[in-house]
Amino acid sequence: MDKLVIIDGNSIANRAFYALPLLSNSSGLHTNAVYGFTTMLLKLIEEEQPTHFLVAFDAGKITFRHKGFTEYKGGRSKTPPELSEQFPLIKELLKAFQIQQFELAGYEADDIIGTLTKLADDKGEKVLVVSGDKDMLQLASEHVTIAITRKGISEVDRFNPEEIKEKYGLVPKQIIDLKGLMGDSSDNIPGIPGVGEKTALKLLHDYGSMEEVLSHSSDLKGKMKEKVEEHAASAIMSKELATIFREVPMSSDWDSFQYSGVDLAALSAFYRKLEFKSLLEKLDLSGMDAGGQAEDELDIAIVTEATIGETVMALGESAAMHVEVLGDNPHQADIVGFSFATEAGCWYLPFELLLSEAAAPLKLWLADASKKKQIFDSHRASLALAWKGAPLNGVDFDCILAAYLLDPTESTLTVNGLALGYGLPGIRADEEVFGKGAKFRLPELSALSEHLGRKANTVRRAVPVLQRELEKSELNRLFYELELPLASVLSDMEMQGIKVDAAALRQFGDELAKQLESIMRRIYELAGTEFNINSPKQLGEILFEKLGLPAYKKTKTGYSTDAEVLERLAPYHDAVGQILNYRQLAKLQSTYVEGLLKEVRKETGKVHTYYRQTISATGRLSSQYPNLQNIPIRLEEGRKIRKVFVPAEPDWYILAADYSQIELRVLAHISKDENLIEAFVNNMDIHTKTAMDVFGVSEDQVDSNMRRQAKAVNFGIVYGISDYGLSQNLAITRKDANAFIEQYFDVFQGVRKYMDDIVQDARKNGYVTTLLQRRRYLPEITASNFNLRSFAERTAMNTPIQGTAADIIKLAMVQMAKRLENEKLKSRMLLQVHDELVFEVPAEEMEIMKQMVPEVMASALELVVPLRADVDYGLTWYEAK
Repeated sequence: MDKLVIIDGNSIANRAFYALPLLSNSSGLHTNAVYGFTTMLLKLIEEEQPTHFLVAFDAGKITFRHKGFTEYKGGRSKTPPELSEQFPLIKELLKAFQIQQFELAGYEADDIIGTLTKLADDKGEKVLVVSGDKDMLQLASEHVTIAITRKGISEVDRFNPEEIKEKYGLVPKQIIDLKGLMGDSSDNIPGIPGVGEKTALKLLHDYGSMEEVLSHSSDLKGKMKEKVEEHAASAIMSKELATIFREVPMSSDWDSFQYSGVDLAALSAFYRKLEFKSLLEKLDLSGMDAGGQAEDELDIAIVTEATIGETVMALGESAAMHVEVLGDNPHQADIVGFSFATEAGCWYLPFELLLSEAAAPLKLWLADASKKKQIFDSHRASLALAWKGAPLNGVDFDCILAAYLLDPTESTLTVNGLALGYGLPGIRADEEVFGKGAKFRLPELSALSEHLGRKANTVRRAVPVLQRELEKSELNRLFYELELPLASVLSDMEMQGIKVDAAALRQFGDELAKQLESIMRRIYELAGTEFNINSPKQLGEILFEKLGLPAYKKTKTGYSTDAEVLERLAPYHDAVGQILNYRQLAKLQSTYVEGLLKEVRKETGKVHTYYRQTISATGRLSSQYPNLQNIPIRLEEGRKIRKVFVPAEPDWYILAADYSQIELRVLAHISKDENLIEAFVNNMDIHTKTAMDVFGVSEDQVDSNMRRQAKAVNFGIVYGISDYGLSQNLAITRKDANAFIEQYFDVFQGVRKYMDDIVQDARKNGYVTTLLQRRRYLPEITASNFNLRSFAERTAMNTPIQGTAADIIKLAMVQMAKRLENEKLKSRMLLQVHDELVFEVPAEEMEIMKQMVPEVMASALELVVPLRADVDYGLTWYEAK
């Protein structure tokens, strides 16, 4: 039997808009209603398997109902422009889905749906109506089911006549009587004032219809009798308004609503335009080109020992390649295999073959820097290969780095996503080929070689597309001179690793355990009882019930005992300060003692972190497995963790160099503020200088509190701090904080002008850039939502500063690696921790490195103010600070 699904288009679009946060793409198009509508379509298609499909829309605001009642729907607020601009997109979406849509001037979507359900009743065909409007319940029948959305659009309640009877005690046609009596505020249908749903239902249960209620008004008592008799005409009109018209002049050709499936090419193009990347990933575009046509069969040769030599000859001087690495951490990952692609063909080579003696020519080709390789994620591939004894050199293009620079907010960069995002032939998602989690398994050789071959071919075809986009966005310098060479530098650093004194780490863990035991006993003593300090429930009961401290906020499971709450409670009871201390030490114990010990590689005695270039939208590096950038150095116990990081060779030292106030120096350069420039050019203490200017005092009058406040404002400005944020940092009122910020801007007028100008530039261009042209797109900069817009404005202010600072230290790393190589020094670069570089240095090279490292860092990028790096060294990383 056929099944027709009909969607009340305006109703579902409204529901989707208000159910989802205000999303937009990089062009500033609002997309949340379209996204919600799309997910509902996909769910309906999967669950209902419709043979026929139609979406009905209202056509304009004036309908035949306005002739009898001009105030019909008059109470509705104007449709937000963020929603109205999405209706054309929804209609474009329906064309890509190949779903029929219909609207007719003078009629509402309800009337179109009523007409079609009447046609279905006459034909005996099944219909599902999807709406957020309970008026639709009057259409339920033996053949027609009504699905009313709830909780936005994620769930629906389904009604047939039996379910309407069960819920309301009415038959479908009595829903009109119900609306006649109680009215409908959303449509401005008056009904009888003072009659709500409960009363209306009782009247209908007693008398059967609205007309019968009116004719038996004399049986009613008191005010109810008065209301019914006084507003009888209103009730009659309200019922007429609520009655869905079922004779709309439209096609009665059932086959005209037939649904035959989506237009994959059109839908993928639509998803790309609106940047629905997660939905793109789920489309199966394998074997199709960007126009949706079947692609020519890809001939993928499986390499054997006998054909390795001829394969290397065929790869020649340049080839695209893919290395399939399993797992998140490439230091511990397995390699499934390789694939290569040139214009002449594609090849797949199982990883086991690389370990054979016959693979020597391929290993040489991989290691030969003169043989150019294009790849997706060279950093990850080179790490995994290096641990297998197969170095990778000669990468001249990396697709993941290019895609990241073109859209730094994209969090799920995959080869499949690359194909979809740039209109290339689609390939299957990895989950579809390998499975996920417990269902993971390697497919048959034919399927595996096909999948990996298509990945290499996607890389080959993506390179010229990405090259054009990088050129167009003025990102060539950033890509070729910074990010691409940096990937190789990072791989070398990570393979080198940093030595950990495991015995010292265990001893430190023992010391922490003793401190924790002592603090725990003190907490029990102050609380007057023993309890599980790590249990939020038990801790909440102790603090708020036993000790009677004020409960600032609650969660679904009880009292909140998060850090913010505890810090506010600290002045009320000594136990709270002890609990905060306990938590900090327990975090050190679990994360940085036990966690680091797990990460020490047995064969090297070192930890080998994994730096990610494509995570942070500002360009900062991220560290994983383990994260060595998050050691809490504000605590002395946290700083002590650095004592366990030692040189790998006897008679060597750890040398650390960090930039001095690099972000404020960048701010001085970008803003051209004369006061900031003067301070840095004359090598003044910037926080003292700020305090002098803001408070109007001489240098010798600046006290520690003034400098502390000035420092908070200086760094707060870099991060776009608000008066509220500053008030929290300095424990002052918002009024005082706002006055402080205004005073700052009065002094540093160049900074104020920069802040104003950069926000205007962001509104005009949709993005901001660093000095090296790194882009950060800010679609929310024009949002009507104040919070979204304010966040985008702060991001516009701080991204050029933070991003440029990140670019500078990356440049220093690339230049430092070249100097070490060119001068044939034994010293090694080991770590980057935000503004700090860490090396291990033999004693005989110490004087050279003490001079070279700060020199290279200071000259990484020329600014109008000098860059400065402070350097120190010692037998441990702790001593080097």
